[in-house]
Order: sequence, then C-alpha cells, then structure tokens
Amino acid sequence: MDIKLFFLGLCALFCIFRPLSAQSTCKLKAKFNLGGYKDVEKKTVVVGGMFPVHKRVASNKGNTSSVPLSSGCVGFNFRTFRWAQTMLFAIKEINARDDLLPKTDLGYVIYDSCFTISKAVEGTLTYLTGQDEAVPNYRCGDGAPLAALVGAGGSDLSIATARILGLYHFPQVSYCSTCSALKSKFQFPTFLRTIPNDEHQSTAMAKMVLHFGWTWVGSIAADDDYGKYGIKDFKDQVEQAGVCISFSETLPKVHSPEAIQRIVQTVIDSTAKIIVVFSSDVDLSPLISELLRNNVTNRTWIASEAWITSALISRPPGVSKQADIPGLQHHLLNLDPYADLLTEEFWETLFNCTLDYSKAMRMAKQRATYVNGTLSRTVTGLPDGLCTGQESVAQLNNTYSDISQLRITYSVYKAVYAVANALHNLEHCEPGKGPFVGKTCADINNFEPWQLMYYVKNVRFKMPNTGEEIFFNDGDVDGFYDIINWQVNNNGEISYVTVGNYNGSAAPENRMTIMNDSIVWNNDMLEPPRSVCSENCQPGTRKGIRQGEPVCCFDCIPCADGEISNTTDARECILCTGDFWSNAAHDACVPKLIEFLAFGEPLGITLIAISAFGALVTIAVGVLFIMHIGTPLVKANDTLLSFSLLFSLVVTFLCSIVFLGEPQHWSCMTSQVALALGFALCLSSIIGCAPPIPEVDRLTRAHQRAIAAVAIACTVWLIVLPPQPVKNTSGQNIKIILECDQGSVVFICCIFAYDILLALLAFIFAFIARKLEDYVSEAKCLTFSMLVFFIVWISFVPAYLSTRGKFMVAVQIFAILASSFGLLTCIFLPKCYILLIKPDRNKEELMKPRPKPKDGTSTGTFTIANTP
Repeated sequence: MDIKLFFLGLCALFCIFRPLSAQSTCKLKAKFNLGGYKDVEKKTVVVGGMFPVHKRVASNKGNTSSVPLSSGCVGFNFRTFRWAQTMLFAIKEINARDDLLPKTDLGYVIYDSCFTISKAVEGTLTYLTGQDEAVPNYRCGDGAPLAALVGAGGSDLSIATARILGLYHFPQVSYCSTCSALKSKFQFPTFLRTIPNDEHQSTAMAKMVLHFGWTWVGSIAADDDYGKYGIKDFKDQVEQAGVCISFSETLPKVHSPEAIQRIVQTVIDSTAKIIVVFSSDVDLSPLISELLRNNVTNRTWIASEAWITSALISRPPGVSKQADIPGLQHHLLNLDPYADLLTEEFWETLFNCTLDYSKAMRMAKQRATYVNGTLSRTVTGLPDGLCTGQESVAQLNNTYSDISQLRITYSVYKAVYAVANALHNLEHCEPGKGPFVGKTCADINNFEPWQLMYYVKNVRFKMPNTGEEIFFNDGDVDGFYDIINWQVNNNGEISYVTVGNYNGSAAPENRMTIMNDSIVWNNDMLEPPRSVCSENCQPGTRKGIRQGEPVCCFDCIPCADGEISNTTDARECILCTGDFWSNAAHDACVPKLIEFLAFGEPLGITLIAISAFGALVTIAVGVLFIMHIGTPLVKANDTLLSFSLLFSLVVTFLCSIVFLGEPQHWSCMTSQVALALGFALCLSSIIGCAPPIPEVDRLTRAHQRAIAAVAIACTVWLIVLPPQPVKNTSGQNIKIILECDQGSVVFICCIFAYDILLALLAFIFAFIARKLEDYVSEAKCLTFSMLVFFIVWISFVPAYLSTRGKFMVAVQIFAILASSFGLLTCIFLPKCYILLIKPDRNKEELMKPRPKPKDGTSTGTFTIANTP
C-alpha cells in the first residue's frame, strides 16, 4: 500500500512539474551579427565602446520563410575607424601608466553600430548581457565587471542606447552626440559627453550669422534628433534677431535620389547665399555629390562639428575643437592586418585587395583567359589582388591617417580618460570615507554600475600633454569651439585654418572672436558675401511689407513730402512738424524756406525803380503844370483837381513800395489803406474832371463828402480788425510765406468795392461826354484811361489768384503800377505834349470848341488838331 501511494505521488508530481518545466524553457529568437574588438580575458575591468565604423546596414530581402538573421554592415568609414582605434590606443596608454590605475588592467568590448539604431541596440543588449547572445535583464557573463560605455556615435544612436542603459544606471560617455535633447537627466540620467551640447554650437553658428550681417539663410538638417534639435535651436535664435529662413530642408536617412534632387533644386532656386547644415557626413555626402554634379557654386556653407573635418565633404567653414595626441599616429600606422576581422576589412578596403589567398585565386581565375584550354601564366604565380600585408598606410595619406585635425578623435580620447579617472577614484576610495551608505567604498573587482556612475559624473582631471581640465556640469562640458575655414594651400590641397573661436562659458560679449582678415570666401574673395532677401532701406525710405513673404523680403518705399526717415530699415516715416520740412533726400527735417518779396532781390529792385520812376514822372508833370499854370491849357482844367489827381497818382506809385520787404505791423496797416485811399482820391478827382453835365456837380459834391466816410471806415478797420503779418504754411509745403492777413474781409471788400463804383461812375460820365463839343477833348482821354484801368484790374484778378507767395505781391504791385501809369499816360501825356512840344497850340481860342457844321456832322472834339 505504501509503495502504491509512493508511485501515485510521483505521478502527481510529474504531472504538476512537467508544464511548469515547459513554461520555464528559454529559447533564443535570433543571433546578433556584431563586428568589433574584444579583449576581456584576465582583465580587471572592461570598458565598452561603440563606433559607427560602417555607414549603414546591408539591405535584406525581408524573407520570412527562414530564421531571421541580423543584417551585416557595408560602407567602411575610415574616419570613424580612426575613432575606434583611438579608444584602443587610449586603453593601451592607460594600462602602461603607473600613475593612473596602476593595479588595474583595463579590457574592452567595442562594437560597430553601423550608424544604425538597430545595431546600436543590438550592441547595447549584448554588452549588458556579457556574452555574444543577448538576454534582456540578465548578466550572463562571469568575467570582469563592466565599467561604462563610450559611444554610441551619432545622437540618434546615443538616445537609443541611453534609454536602455539608463534603466540600469549604467554610465555612458559619448564623444560626438551633441543633441540638446540628451541634456535631460529625467530621460537620460546616466548620459554624459565630452563634446559640447548643441545649444552652444547653435548659439555659436547664430552669432556667426549675425556677425556677418546675413539676414537671408537656408537650413538643411538630418532627419534625426541631432539635426532637428540643432537646427531648431539655431532658427529660434536667428529669427528672434530678425534673420529670415529662406528654406528649410530635411536630409533623408535612407538614400532617396528624388528627395536629394528636390533639395538641390531648392538650393538652386533660392537667393540665399548662406546655408547652415546640421548633419553627419554620411547623411550629407549624397547631397554634396549631387550639388557638384549640378555645378552649384556661389554658396557659403556653415558646417556643424559632425562633418566639418570629414573627408567625405570638402566645403566651407564651421566650428569644432582640436588637439594633438602624441603617439596616436604611430599606433594608427602600425596595425596588424591579420589581427581581427575588422582590421582585415579595413586593410582590404584601403588597398583594394584581399588578404585571403583562396579568395584571390578565385578572383584571378574569373579574370583569367584560357589559351588552348589552359590557364594563362599570370595565374600560375601569386594571384593579382592579393594583399601582402606589408602595404604602407602612411603613403596613402588618407582620412584615417590624417591626425592634423583631431577633434572628435580627441573627444574619444577624453571620454576614455574620463572613465579611467573615475575608476581610479573608485579604486583609491578610503574605507570609512566613501560616498555610499555608511561611508563605504566600492570594490574595483566587483562594483555595480550605479556606483561607478557617482565617480564618473563627479570626475575632475587634466588631460595628459594638453593640460586641459575636464569635468562634467550636469553631464555636459563647457562649449568651446574653434571656428575653421577650409582653404586651398599652395599644393592645391584643402587645409583647415583656424579663424576664430567661441567660448560658451565666457561673458556674452566676449564669447566669439573672429579674425575677418584670415577668412577666404568663395572664389577667393576677401569680403564676406551678402545674403539678404532685400537690400537695406536707406534713410529717406521705409520698409514696405510684401504680402505672403517673410519679413526680410520687403520693398523700400520713399517717404512722402514732409516725412523723413533717418535710420536704416525704418519701418515708418516721421512727419516733420512746425516750421520744418523734409529735405530732398527725405532723411532730415530742415527749416522751411522763408519767402517774401525782399527789397534787395532783383525783382524787388526792379519794382522799386519802376515805382520811383512813376512817382518822379508824376511829380515832373506837376512841376510842368506849375510852370505853365497861367496858360490856357492848364486853366482849361480845374487846377485843384489836376493837382489832386497828380498827388493821388504819386501816392499809388509810392504805396506799391510798402508791399515790398518782410511784412511788419505798420506795413500791413499802411499798404492796403494807402492803396484804397489813393485810388479813391484819384477816381474822385477824375469824376471831378469829367465834362459838366447837369448831374455831375451834385454827384461830385456828394462824393467829396463821402471821402470823409471812407477815411473813417478805414480808421475803424485799422482799430477794430487791423491787418497783421502772418506765416502762411498752407500755400506751399516747403515754404513759409510771410504775408499780411487783412483782418476783416468785409471791410476791405467794402472799401475796394467803393473804388470800383467810383471807377464805373467815372467811366460812364466820361463815355457820355466824349462827343460833347463844349469842352476840349478831355472826355475821350478820360474814357480811354478808364478802359486801361479796367483792363489792368480785370487781368489782375486771375493772375493774382493763380500765384502764391512773393509773386502774388509782385502781381499786385504790377497791377498798381500799370493802372497808375495808364491813368498818368492817358490823361496827362496829350497835355504835356502840347506844353512841351507844341506850345503854339496853348492858346485860349484854340481851347474853345468849334461850332458844329450846318450839315450836322461833327468836326471833332480837338480844335487844336485843326490848327494850322
């Protein structure tokens, strides 16, 4: 019974544990295909590394009918292979030192990330597992402890690896991942780098663009976090400073001829001469090749540190930092081509041969020709294309062996030394003074990643040979860059010339230094190129926005009259106020021209001369009349009225002078009043001289009484609303016209209307009396004089209204002088002619009218005309 129960229990246990055992069985889904270097045997600590030695993974056909295989890598990159060799050199150098980790022998595990995220993840998982097969969350190796990972290359690769390593608090020190997103310690708590954050580089490139005054730039970025974050920081800074982005293109990660051609066409169509590129050399090289094929020149390229010293690209300036590493070149030039598969591939790619004898024979047989069914002699010896292993790397002088510009290479060197110094501090921790709980220390032979992480982030040391002090500020280092310019040397080779530097830790005003005279621009020009959408608007113009275009694209619109702009690129014009007006260039407000008819100018002198001449002629006529006052001709006219008329003409001639000169209170009050009274006296005298018809005497006496009323009206006008000088700024914009404001328009209209009324009466009386035979031809002279008077003043009105400023005054003076000369000439010239030229006609009997003929016809009004 007991035996039966025993077997029954065994059966039950078997049934229970069998499915549990089946569920716990592990099965490897795929095997990773990773190339690189590995040396972990008998090592105290192992340091990991990851470098993009190849440019991309080999394409697969996506076959789902067989076991999945990890893709291999293609496109050997000599530059990144130098980085991997630099890590090997640094570890070898550290192991040989007595002052750094003297009791610790460093090993290494270096994988090729192939510039691909999937490969970087493969390497990270394999590295953490400790063997060639990755088992997530397990450490299957039992060798030396892992120290840190140096890598993993580009920012995208480092972001992928940092997310995994951060889960285990595993230190990662990058040498070329500059993306600003990696500064987040929340997402990447164990990520550090020996190359500056892209924020510094973006700021340096933005300051460079602003330094040279470029306001119209294009941007090209790789389709990864490095390109996107870098170009975004750059654009944010320059756009805030007023720079416009002409175009913004993204380079495809997977080669696409259509996308590359589209970007090339964008560059060709754009007027921007400056192009800023955030990209790796691998992503950028297809675009550069296509640009060269299309002969795209006359562009200046601002390079990021990822491609500035790359042999794949041979173009313009950028920023980075360099240093020399003694002994590195000897290490690079003395590789054993048979040491490992990666070095073997490097050798075969470099010398275009193979180290495999059987492979060389197969290739030779394929190329050989058969003669009579036998192989040619060339195949019987050493086959063509077989490497000897003794080829000289130094003689090729390629990117791998060129250590004249060690920038990222130097960053790799610093990263390895940072890990080594952190391990040194961990090893030499004094018990009881440690940084961990209970002031304990970690064991160099058996420590946890998070323990080393404490030492890495707090490490502070000086690099050998250069003396540069290295420390991490929240995982980043200070942003210090050299600004270099690609120039062609005397041998026709591209050389790197340092033309400035940028120090992100300095004061803002001292961060960038550029030696402009050392820069060689496109086509060997010494002056920097101009890259603007629109040229600066000069003073005198303002910016006019173009609808639908960036703010850097605008039209320069001249300021309107009376407006100015005195700065470059003014957005608005400033209105000149007060007594100021814009100059011809519209860049300054200048005092307006003061205009009045001055005494000293030619026109004023001419008018004074004419007025004085008229007054003197009138006085001369008066003197002539006085000299002949007893003669019949003078007595035939009313002597008092004749002298009154002559006096009024002198007044009108002289009052025209009062209109000249800068208007003053006295001149404004005198001019119009003297003119009105002068013509009133003149016209009243003419009416008095009219032939005696029954109504004339009564009208003349009434007018003489009204003269006093006119004088009183003028007096009231001068007292109540006197004329005064004013500045007329509305007549002409560029001038201030000094003129007289007449005060009351009603008064002046009434006074001159009265003068017009007198002129009409005088004309009517003279016209009616022109055929009377009882008077010497006075009526005809008066009629003609009044016609001249009306013609002058009727012509004066439109001329006066169509002029401005001093010419308006001149027209008025001309009208006064013309009418005065007209009256003087028509009335007194015939009399002066008789008095001076024909005195024999100055007889009383000749002054009497001739009797009318019996046939009723008139014999004429001038009897003196019929005198023999």
